[in-house]
Amino acid sequence: MKRALVVGNSDGIGLALTQRLVAEGWSVTGVSRSPRDGVVQHVVDVTADEFPAVLAAVGPVDLCVYAAGVGEMFDPADLAAQTRALQVNLIGAARTVEAVVPGMLAAGRGHVIGLSSLADVLISADAPGYAASKAGLTSYLLGLSAALRPRGVAVTAVRFGFVDTKMAQGAAKPMLVSVDRAVDVLMQAVRTRRPVVSYPRRMSVAARALRMITRSTLKR
Repeated sequence: MKRALVVGNSDGIGLALTQRLVAEGWSVTGVSRSPRDGVVQHVVDVTADEFPAVLAAVGPVDLCVYAAGVGEMFDPADLAAQTRALQVNLIGAARTVEAVVPGMLAAGRGHVIGLSSLADVLISADAPGYAASKAGLTSYLLGLSAALRPRGVAVTAVRFGFVDTKMAQGAAKPMLVSVDRAVDVLMQAVRTRRPVVSYPRRMSVAARALRMITRSTLKR
């Protein structure tokens, strides 16, 4: 039986992915800030000092999916919220990689997937911490992919647009994707082990165009 670790599986995409993996015969261990029935679960914040030790106790896994994420709209009176986005979305993912990849390298196989965002190409005044953390996450995962794939370990950055979860904030949510469809995309990524998956593709094209417009405006 293949073993999977899902970080951030108490709700949203992480929970739905956990349920899909279990249904397809995987042995799944979850890690999140909230308890979740039905799977082996460790309750810990990804920013906590004890987080690496919790992951180490899980042992070797074939698949690790980092689905933890936060994002708050910009409030000049609460800059700590932007800092937390960087800590959870980027540093938490790096701490996870640090804990699980050595076991994969020792086994000569494994797969790490990180949930990034199509916002990774944007400079955002609305959520600067979120956009910056996802830009860093995508860059880190793609660099790891190039470094680790020759050693038998695949790394995939999955870049979603708006998914119908509590993370989808704001009045406008173009091309909103259901959680079930997002999990379909993730399961395909598990099978294909591609370095990067962007969905929806039409929104990816629009995001790149918006990046060019934004950068042109900033240069003025």
